Amino acid sequence: MRNIQTIPAIAGIVLSCTMLLPLPHSAHAYGRGNNGGQQRGLATTIAALPFQDLSTEEELGLIKMREEEKLARDVYQVLYQQWGHQVFANISQSEQRHMDAVKALLDKYNLVDPVTDSRVGVFTDPEMQTLYESLIAEGGSSLVAALHVGATIEDLDIKDLYELLEKTDNDDIRMVYENLSRGSRNHLRAFTSQLSLNGQSYEAQFLTQEQIDDIITSPMERGGNGGRGAGRRGRASSAMNGSRYLLGN
Repeated sequence: MRNIQTIPAIAGIVLSCTMLLPLPHSAHAYGRGNNGGQQRGLATTIAALPFQDLSTEEELGLIKMREEEKLARDVYQVLYQQWGHQVFANISQSEQRHMDAVKALLDKYNLVDPVTDSRVGVFTDPEMQTLYESLIAEGGSSLVAALHVGATIEDLDIKDLYELLEKTDNDDIRMVYENLSRGSRNHLRAFTSQLSLNGQSYEAQFLTQEQIDDIITSPMERGGNGGRGAGRRGRASSAMNGSRYLLGN
């Protein structure tokens, strides 16, 4: 399991903005998707896919992503309480769905859930705890800094998901990771769009700048295309194809 490194540049980022521009309230700008009935069918879809042996890397990857999705959810909840910007509220709800998807896989394969305390800001992995505290501190300095934190989290999330997709051939895990990747790309688009409205840009910290630019200059994704840029192996059952709409954005 690759250790998540605390972002060295976080503490030194200097962002200034004397006046924030009016921010639109469209669902597209905030990365919201269609949510109806998503969770009702999720566990059924995952269960319908083959039960396949897990490698150690696959087990560790699921454990890692469960807490990493909680990191995103928790940070966005705190930043919404602090700044009241709807982008954080909407995307935190999406991160809860991402957490639920990974939890369904943990349950299916009888793996121990690392989330032993659901309270905001509590993590089993000490490095995740440190990263959470660093991101919260940075995001508390201004709304623009908070939006930058959001983009940073999605940058990290996408990179980790791409790497994990290269290490798994299980249909159910790939289906979930591809959905999470699609959602995270939409979240990155939402955060960078808000930064752009305020005269700021985001520089890659985990993905390459070329990957970041390719994502943010392309349209919001609405299903299908779940593994764009992730090196898909072309393995998909009809159940996997039908499930691409389950997690929303």
